[in-house]
Amino acid sequence: MTKRIAVLTSGGDCAGLNAAIRAVVLHANTIYGWEVIGIEDGTRGVMERPMRVHPLDPSGFDGHMLRRAGTMLGSVSTGDPFAFPSPHGPVDRSEEIVTGLKDLGIDGLIGIGGDGSMQILDKIMQRADLPFIGIPKTIDNDVFGTDTTIGFDTAVTVAVEALDRLHPTAQSHNRVMILEVMGRDAGHIATHAAVAGGADVCLIPEFRYSMEGVVETIQSVGHHGRRFSLIVVAEATPKSDGTQAMRPRPGGGERYGGIGEWIGDELEKRIGADVRVTTLGHVQRGAEPNAADRVLASALGVHAVDLMAKGKTGRVAVWRNRGVGDVSIEDVVSNKRPVSADDIVVRTALGLGIYLGDVPLPAVE
Repeated sequence: MTKRIAVLTSGGDCAGLNAAIRAVVLHANTIYGWEVIGIEDGTRGVMERPMRVHPLDPSGFDGHMLRRAGTMLGSVSTGDPFAFPSPHGPVDRSEEIVTGLKDLGIDGLIGIGGDGSMQILDKIMQRADLPFIGIPKTIDNDVFGTDTTIGFDTAVTVAVEALDRLHPTAQSHNRVMILEVMGRDAGHIATHAAVAGGADVCLIPEFRYSMEGVVETIQSVGHHGRRFSLIVVAEATPKSDGTQAMRPRPGGGERYGGIGEWIGDELEKRIGADVRVTTLGHVQRGAEPNAADRVLASALGVHAVDLMAKGKTGRVAVWRNRGVGDVSIEDVVSNKRPVSADDIVVRTALGLGIYLGDVPLPAVE
């Protein structure tokens, strides 16, 4: 019988993580009478000695925790424990985590993370022979099997607020305002923000586009009497020739960045537009969760505990058709959820005349 479970957060932070942790603790304790242990900084907390863990008492989870951004447990987004960096090259440190989990005396683990984190955690928990339930979170909203993920709605809200502030400046100075938003592998934030924020152009990794198409859209807006435009672009969107806009990391390697500046430079060269570029970056991650993310995080946290109480393992708690459900971790990690041409938000954007690139107009039935 389950009596003691652990919870951790893994990967990049986002709004709603503390709401999910709170739901796990309150539901596990008040309904099932279980003890909940918090593991700090993802798997690092049980990889190190002494382990960095602590009991999570329901008395510490008042309404303030529901509202807090980030994660009270800390998180890491680097250092695969199966190939952990060392001076002598990658080493497998997963057994240290397995030993740590067993030493904790837990009966199961709930991990809040993206598909990559859940794949690693599930593999570790199989070695430890302990139940594991995942809760999906990512501002990119690209996890398979769920309609939405924790953090996405708040990230979109932040992007739309930015467009709302850029609009009057664009109008006052007859400028083209470009907003570069996050979206490492998918353009869900960009498409939702473009529709809600009244953008004229939305460029995402999923759809090819041409600068001629962008220019034509900007000029068409001008022909209709409006001398300013708003463009939203996801950070992983390639240049029109297919190459990626990248920036060097201080410690070596590269990361996405600079596509907004590149598009702005192209527009200035091609049509002499007065362009300004804003890159939101991690501002989208650090906001307090909005109501939608608080409800979603709470519902998935409660459902994850219920799944464990039913003896389930290797499952991910998801939100589908305005209700909770679950899918296998194998399905989550082997599938992606990019923006598709038949997505209702894409069809809406096209219906509003937003330029998305080479996407066919929806058929009229």
